[in-house]
Amino acid sequence: MGEGIYIGFGGGKPQALDLKRANRHGLIAGATGTGKTVTVQGIIEGFSRAGVPCFVADVKGDLSGLALAGSPQGKAHDIFAARAKEIGQDDWAYADTPVQFWDLFGEQGHPIRTTISEMGPLLLSRLMDLNEVQEGVLTIAFHVADKEGLLLIDLDDLQAMLGECAHRADELTTTYGNVSKQSIGAIQRSLLQLRTQGAEHFFGEPALEIDDFLTLDDKGRGIVNILAADKLMQSPKLYSTFLLWLMSELFEQLPEVGDPDKPKLCFFFDEAHLLFDDVPKAVEEKIEQVVRLIRSKGVGVYFITQNPIDIPDTVAGQLNNRIQHKLNAFTPRDQAAVKAAADTFRANPGVDVATVITELKIGEALVSLLQPDGSPTPVEQTLIKAPSSRVGPVTPVERGVLIQTDAIGAKYDSPVDRESAEEILTAKTAQATAAAAAAQASTDAEKQVAAQAKADAIAAKEAARQQATALKEADREQRDAARASANSPWSKIATSATRAAGSSIGRQVANELGRQVFGSSSRGRSSGGGMVGSVLRGVLGGLLRGR
Repeated sequence: MGEGIYIGFGGGKPQALDLKRANRHGLIAGATGTGKTVTVQGIIEGFSRAGVPCFVADVKGDLSGLALAGSPQGKAHDIFAARAKEIGQDDWAYADTPVQFWDLFGEQGHPIRTTISEMGPLLLSRLMDLNEVQEGVLTIAFHVADKEGLLLIDLDDLQAMLGECAHRADELTTTYGNVSKQSIGAIQRSLLQLRTQGAEHFFGEPALEIDDFLTLDDKGRGIVNILAADKLMQSPKLYSTFLLWLMSELFEQLPEVGDPDKPKLCFFFDEAHLLFDDVPKAVEEKIEQVVRLIRSKGVGVYFITQNPIDIPDTVAGQLNNRIQHKLNAFTPRDQAAVKAAADTFRANPGVDVATVITELKIGEALVSLLQPDGSPTPVEQTLIKAPSSRVGPVTPVERGVLIQTDAIGAKYDSPVDRESAEEILTAKTAQATAAAAAAQASTDAEKQVAAQAKADAIAAKEAARQQATALKEADREQRDAARASANSPWSKIATSATRAAGSSIGRQVANELGRQVFGSSSRGRSSGGGMVGSVLRGVLGGLLRGR
């Protein structure tokens, strides 16, 4: 049999996956309840014992049982023991497998994070379901951030960068092409939807170091990295985009090794059809490229799905190691799947694939694997070996203990928030706002001085006007008083008397008055007093006549 991963017994001989051909990828398919999960569990155990680390997305939680040895009690034990005896697996025994638990949400394992920059605009556009125009705007935002040294680490950074692009839309349109605020608004709304799906937990630091997926335990066994994907499956695009990103990172970071004696890592992608649902042509081409080229990095990719026709032909054609569990043929689509599966196997005269594929029992599969010379084996109906680890999930308490005691420790448990685009752009905006406020304050002060001077001038002018009015009023009152005084009867009497005193008659009267008044005899005073009365009467009469 040579060195390989024991799969089961079929066609009168052991069926094993050759380690030198394990990087040529594979497909494990079958309807629900036919034993796919147990098959995957056994293959992963084999890789771990051979010193090959693995990564697997645990959709239902069942694969977490890899961490603990199976129990020699219960109905399952009887079934597995019987299977081991049936296929002649004399060395079968219960054993655990070293694991590390991961979780994008950090609830059932260590957090897995990456940065917005590492994800890139293509995968982000896929994740946000952007159209071509919006994807172009997002690409411009990435380019501007890179050019200006702005780190895009988390969703806040991307949101701030998009806001900056909206503010500079006219400038960027002239340089890079149309950058409309409508497109930026649509991308911002998509970011909000990503937040509601929990994607903000995925973007940040410390970012995952791929080397932490490529480790061995102290016994030389490959550590199995199990991603808790039950909650993640509620956001299918986030799930598929994350796994595509992870494969892309492996492809970009690992060195070329050609065809090694055994893989550096085996990647198991459960519910693989999600990767191809409503996928844009550009993303499908990206998947095809990664699957085709990543084998030269020593990575084997194994797709797990219910129906083999869920995998596009361009990708399925590169999956050389095939394990097909039972398929139903109830619908036209099911029948097409049966035919497609039958056509992909290397023919075996002793196996009617189209018939057998609908009659397989639980724990049986049609198997065709690459031989050391690179050619596929003829398809064989195979009894799949029993797993050594627990079939079924670990308890929350067991999971907690395993997380606390694994080799990763607390390396990824606490997020790190260093200065990036959001902080830099916020500071830039604050500085611009402060400068504008200072300029506005200076302008306001100048306006206030000018307004005060204008008010003072108006007040002075009003005071002068009021003063002039008061003077005019006083002058008018003085003239009116003078006229009133001149027109009074006593004023007229005084005026006439003054005039009379200046005439000759006046002087005579005055002299006579003097003699009469200043005479010494009583008789003279008496007669003089009569003369005064006559003179006064004459004067008064003259005044009256003059009037």
